[in-house]
Amino acid sequence: MSQPGRDRSVNVTDGALLKPLIVLSLPIVLTNLLQVGYNLADTFWVGRIGQPAVSALSFSWAIVFLVISLSLGFSIAGTVLVAQNKGAGNTDRVGHVAGQTITLVVAVSILFSIVGYLLAPTLLQLVGAVPETTEYGMALDYTQTMFLGIPFVFSFFVFQSLLQGWGDTRTPLYLMGLGVGLNVIADPFFILGFQDNVLFAWVGLEPLEAALFDLTGFTGFGVQGAAIATILTRGIGAAIGIWLLLSGRVGITLARADFLPERETITKIFRIGAPASLEVSTKALSVTILTALVAITSVEAVAAYGIGTRVTSMVVLPALGLARGVETVVGQNLGANQRDRAVAGVRAAIGLIVAAFAVFSVIVYVFAGPIMDIFVTGTGSAAVIAVGTEYLEIVGVTYVFLGVFYVIQGGFRGSGRTRLALLFAFVGYIVLRSLLAYLFAVPLALGATGIWYGEAASNVLMAAAVGAYFLRGTWTGRVVDDDAGKSTPGPVDGVDQPSESTPETD
Repeated sequence: MSQPGRDRSVNVTDGALLKPLIVLSLPIVLTNLLQVGYNLADTFWVGRIGQPAVSALSFSWAIVFLVISLSLGFSIAGTVLVAQNKGAGNTDRVGHVAGQTITLVVAVSILFSIVGYLLAPTLLQLVGAVPETTEYGMALDYTQTMFLGIPFVFSFFVFQSLLQGWGDTRTPLYLMGLGVGLNVIADPFFILGFQDNVLFAWVGLEPLEAALFDLTGFTGFGVQGAAIATILTRGIGAAIGIWLLLSGRVGITLARADFLPERETITKIFRIGAPASLEVSTKALSVTILTALVAITSVEAVAAYGIGTRVTSMVVLPALGLARGVETVVGQNLGANQRDRAVAGVRAAIGLIVAAFAVFSVIVYVFAGPIMDIFVTGTGSAAVIAVGTEYLEIVGVTYVFLGVFYVIQGGFRGSGRTRLALLFAFVGYIVLRSLLAYLFAVPLALGATGIWYGEAASNVLMAAAVGAYFLRGTWTGRVVDDDAGKSTPGPVDGVDQPSESTPETD
């Protein structure tokens, strides 16, 4: 339930639609931009060490990103249920759904943390890291350290998703800004220590650096330092976020009983969240598969792919932000039985993303080389820049199609059709992308260049597939009842509504 003067949620169920969609989505875009800022800051400072360190980070992120993605699905379930309950007027159920989502996500995160830490050596070998090499040793330290901090990362994401479902996207933005600011400050010290730390040179404090080194002898933790800095700053953000929810300062009010597992609600979150987790993780799994494929060509290509995917992740942030905004718009409007308005929200988002990404593609293509040059120096940097430039030039021209895919998938998720979204993501990322990349790279002997062409071709085909299904209009529906106390809703306007226990009816 909301508290007067403290609820920052955006009204998306009444009045004009385009402006509320932008107001809701823009903070998500900025939040995602800051999220990428975490990764780019790590890549930038690790890049001061040289190619082996950047390659190690690429190997590690192929795994860590996959595991983190698994948590996002359960957070998305929280977004959908909070949004549809709010749209249906079931505000008394919002706190309960939020508490149950937090309980489930924290439990899952602890399990992933333990399993991931133990399996890290094996997982790194599966993505192409060679044991006893410098890259492998660095990657193992980073990966295991990140797994120890997974609960903090998961906790922040669930806070962000719950508020998004409520319609408040500004509060998570403020917290993310705080976290990134702290991370940018911490990164150079944890990674480089007090020896050859260019930060001191930039601000003219080399004498201070020398004095600190003489006093401590600290040369940094290298690649592992990036993980330590990320975990510490994530932990601070997660703690503040959970406190805000418990205090009721952000519109959602939680009681202690809301955290006690209730079978029916946990089952519903799992039913919606498990497919969403798998859907989100298909992107990460695709990166993992392609990283292993790229590793066949050269370690320079691995480093280039790692940087290239991070740049792509930053460029597509408007689409990701709009997709999450579409989840809320679709969820709340379907909860309010406003199907046409939900569909109109998706169409509006598609128009916005096509216009924006046409410009982004041109910019990335023209400045591909200078962009790559920012992120790597030292040993092997020239080869990494050359291969990475080619990646951005080939994949960049298909950003429009990738953006359309993201936005329409957000509509499917907002309606609770997470199995449908999973189907398209699996076919697109795992089947099409992996198959095309392999065919171009190996049978056609194009090497890394073939992998880039395979990824670009899959982007086009994925957008065509989801677009065709979206036009059918059979994906609309909802997963909550007007009266949350009933297990089977009665007819509305003479039409039987989907039961809360059956989120998938395509």
